[in-house]
Amino acid sequence: MSVTVTESAAKQIKKQLEKRGKGLGLKLAVKKSGCSGYAYVLDYADALNENDQVFEKFGVCVIVSANDLEFVDGIELDYRREGINEAFKFNNPNVKGTCGCGESFSVS
Repeated sequence: MSVTVTESAAKQIKKQLEKRGKGLGLKLAVKKSGCSGYAYVLDYADALNENDQVFEKFGVCVIVSANDLEFVDGIELDYRREGINEAFKFNNPNVKGTCGCGESFSVS
């Protein structure tokens, strides 16, 4: 199982954690949503749960619950600026389709 973080994403995670003043890392999760089935959820992690997996790269931790690993195994978390927009990007090899609005994805 693997989750990777680009250097750009790591810098943004560090910046957000420093601004917040606390946190172990960024929690990556999946929830049922949208017309295709699933959506990504990013949140701060202040504690580890028993079934959490920790992936560390460039000095930051991305934490994923064991329940969500099958949906994000092999994912690369990136952070890109395109014009005036900037956001985390999810490069997930498990995705088989996305909805037209880009809100959700499917893995079946």
